Amino acid sequence: MPTKKVSIMHAQPTASHFINGKYVEDTNGKVIECIYPATGEVIAKLHSATPEIIDMALNAAKSAQKAWGKLSGTERGRVLRRASDIIRERNHELSVLETYDTGKPMQETLYVDATSGADALEYFGGLAGSITGEHIPLGEDWVYTKRIPLGVCVGIGAWNYPTQIACWKGAPALACGNSMIFKPSEMTPLCALKIAEILIEAGAPAGIYNVVQGYGDVGAALVTDPRVDKVSLTGSASTGKKVYAAAAAGMKHVTMELGGKSPLIIFDDADIENAIGGAMLANMYSTGQVCSNGTRVFVQSGIKDAFLKRFAERAAAIKIGDPMDEETQFGPMVSKSQRDIVMGFIEQGKAEGATLVCGGNAIDGAGYFIEPTVFADVTDNMTIAREEIFGPVMSVFSFETEEEVIARANDTDLGLAGGVFTNDIKRAHRVVDELDAGTCFINSYNDAPVEAPFGGVKGSGVGRENSKAAIEHYSQLKTVYVRMGNVDSPY
Repeated sequence: MPTKKVSIMHAQPTASHFINGKYVEDTNGKVIECIYPATGEVIAKLHSATPEIIDMALNAAKSAQKAWGKLSGTERGRVLRRASDIIRERNHELSVLETYDTGKPMQETLYVDATSGADALEYFGGLAGSITGEHIPLGEDWVYTKRIPLGVCVGIGAWNYPTQIACWKGAPALACGNSMIFKPSEMTPLCALKIAEILIEAGAPAGIYNVVQGYGDVGAALVTDPRVDKVSLTGSASTGKKVYAAAAAGMKHVTMELGGKSPLIIFDDADIENAIGGAMLANMYSTGQVCSNGTRVFVQSGIKDAFLKRFAERAAAIKIGDPMDEETQFGPMVSKSQRDIVMGFIEQGKAEGATLVCGGNAIDGAGYFIEPTVFADVTDNMTIAREEIFGPVMSVFSFETEEEVIARANDTDLGLAGGVFTNDIKRAHRVVDELDAGTCFINSYNDAPVEAPFGGVKGSGVGRENSKAAIEHYSQLKTVYVRMGNVDSPY
């Protein structure tokens, strides 16, 4: 694995926080070490937000929001579209930063991360001018509605897609006339700072998009502050419950995009190469660190052996190595602690009787690498079948009938995603209609275009990211009744 020294890039942010249009530092905050997962080397040291920094960000967001909200949607959209163009122009340097931040290979970050953030800014920038209410005629009288901003929004990001999440939350918030304070994960603190910087360059007023760093205490301070009107979290289901409860205590609007233990169902009539490709994307892409991953792969018994044999062959060909090499397909886990967690699940899988088909080992050397891992003969009550692993570990189950697999697929408290591979299109629609999941795929997996809503049901959260649906979660309706005649009062 890579051992070369990592140099600080010219594109690196210059301070820990970005508030009111400029970089801000307060060295009194607890140190946050940004570690390059491919080598374990500290590439930057930041500081968690102090109460003074948090107050500065909240005041900036509160002060800037009113004027921003009074602009026309077209004017706001123009800023977002400019920011999208800048991101595309700087895609390479932003992708390098994303790779340093997360360890994901450049082969991924060049095509998925900053570009999907740009997609979100472009989409919501184009949509901003169409955010309108309606006219409701009532004879001589009439009612009109307006879609108005919520106010100050707090976004709390996960560590797996730092650039994308900063834009997925910021773009609809700003399009609707809100301001935002975004807190990245302390494990991937760098990328959101560049998004804030680019938004200012694109013409966003100071204070409209702020970034503060910190651990859980900073997130808690933001979520519970009375100046905050909306909280949007991407994170684990357990964290989501705590944040949801804290936000509810203040009657704040929420979007919770949480974890999953999603099923991928492969029927015996499926194209096996396509099904394996889908299972690869559902388990090995981004080293398995994707919330919607289809980690429970149900394969109809007639093709299970052929599926496992061919999957193992393709897994063995995955190129693992230096994420900066564009030929590399598979990078490290985001941190040593995350690698340790995943290795613990692998050991539990072995101990509980699952059959290890391939992988299962940490890779010696610098960085936090794990082999792509596949278990077969997994039963529904095993730990690896019940708990979200968030690593490159696929569990394969055998099934016989459609009715059986639907019941087993839904036997989880989570419901983020689900997929089906079959050449019977009627069965495909029938099965996804029965899945308890917010985001489903037919003969594909993990596509997430900005035009489509993304989110889950049950313990996987509330609300939706992306698409026109996100507008409803970052704005609220004001209803106005207009009486044209005299008031008919009995008093």
